[in-house]
Amino acid sequence: MVHENFTPTHPGEVIKDELIARGIPQKEFALRIGVPYTMLNDILNERRPLSAATALYIESALGISADLLMGLQADYNMQKARNDAKVKRKMSNVKPYPSLAIQRA
Repeated sequence: MVHENFTPTHPGEVIKDELIARGIPQKEFALRIGVPYTMLNDILNERRPLSAATALYIESALGISADLLMGLQADYNMQKARNDAKVKRKMSNVKPYPSLAIQRA
């Protein structure tokens, strides 16, 4: 089901909430998982997508499933594209192929 103008949860929001709940400073966490602080901060503030490798590092440190985090990222990316006016315009000009059932009839 497509939800117009719905903004899903960015994985950075979940990670940020977890760090706050555990009292873990961002700089300390970045060092622990071996990523630059600026990169982590961009993810936590939804300015950068989460990579699969970084999701695995976070899973190792916090126990939050990398698959869950990457699922959130995929949902976020897809909904942002669905809400993008330029993408909508281009999609309206795409002519779909007929289904196989129609071709075989």
